[in-house]
Amino acid sequence: MKITVEIDCSPVEARAFLGLPDVSALNARMVEEMQSRMTANMSMLSPDELMKNWMSFGAGAQEQFTKLMTQAAGLGAGAARPK
Repeated sequence: MKITVEIDCSPVEARAFLGLPDVSALNARMVEEMQSRMTANMSMLSPDELMKNWMSFGAGAQEQFTKLMTQAAGLGAGAARPK
């Protein structure tokens, strides 16, 4: 025997029926917080700020980055891992 029950209700009605808490206020607060953090961090993504951050490391960082990329390319090509 096979019985199919179809219930047409909104998510709010389903949560209330199952006795789950209403988290809409918490969800709204979380979205507001995420938006404010994203807005605050957007200035870090400007080209000027990125270049300032990258150039502040100096030539030593550029050499280390080149060495890292060379090692990663070698590992991708099947070279042995350094021990």
